[in-house]
Amino acid sequence: MTMSPRAALELRARLYALLRAFFAERGVLEVETPILSAAGNTDANIESFSSTFSGHVDAGARERWLRTSPEYPLKRLLAAGIGDCYELGRVFRNGEAGGQHNPEFTMLEWYRVGWDHRRLMSETIALVEAALAMRGRRAEVVVTSYRQLFLDGLGIDPVHASIDELRAPLVEFGIGPEGLGHDDWLDLLITHKLQPMFPRDRITVIHDYPASQCALAKIRPGEPPLAERFELYLGRYELANGYHELNDAAEQRVRFERDNVVRRGRGQREIPLDENLLGVLDAMPDCAGVALGVERLLMCLADTDAIADVLAFPFSEA
Repeated sequence: MTMSPRAALELRARLYALLRAFFAERGVLEVETPILSAAGNTDANIESFSSTFSGHVDAGARERWLRTSPEYPLKRLLAAGIGDCYELGRVFRNGEAGGQHNPEFTMLEWYRVGWDHRRLMSETIALVEAALAMRGRRAEVVVTSYRQLFLDGLGIDPVHASIDELRAPLVEFGIGPEGLGHDDWLDLLITHKLQPMFPRDRITVIHDYPASQCALAKIRPGEPPLAERFELYLGRYELANGYHELNDAAEQRVRFERDNVVRRGRGQREIPLDENLLGVLDAMPDCAGVALGVERLLMCLADTDAIADVLAFPFSEA
């Protein structure tokens, strides 16, 4: 590590001040939403912590879920007309512990009304550039589509390639094929082959993902249809994931239920849907939103590959 524990805490404090100033200058309101919810995250690749409320039954559902992001309550605020907003706060993901992951970490998430994912990409780049400048650093910016990334980096067309063609570059890793589909192999190619090639002093932004990877993003019709989302990397670290947000409650319910089908197939517990969100999602204005992992950004600013170096106390010592 290049800095002392005290210096790491000071860096975090300086970054928080920079983030708040960044959004204050742009008129984006800081808000605070619940950490415990009666609904959880249905994404089969994310596991939530749950807890049990012991108070009076009239208070609501006894089982509560620690949020994996503030996305759902922020969208409820948007539907209520709050306008551009952001939250900087703790989130929790069960099972994610290791050299670069901590089950409790800080997420910055913000929403811009009337914007699409392409416009929000530019603001996310500006924020990361401002954070780098705080450390006297600059970075080259490369913006590419998901499809072009694969064509340039691997000579593979992710839209038309067969699973065998996707597996071939990964043979050295000895990954078993059981239970892995087309999108899983695409993800593995990014994490194992493409991401490690990203230069340290480069911001890489990938946009327009396959429709099958839409998550909570709108899908743009075409051949092929594309999910209007982006991911931003600093060096080889993924920092941010953004969407031109879906505001169709019926379609969102279908996606949540599809997630639970995947969870059942993997032997995971089904997660209760966020009915509070679904009840107002049709009223949410057209907008774009993005979530950024603060520890990931701090790791890049501190020149360390260990998340413990930017935490006061890692999970093993908490």
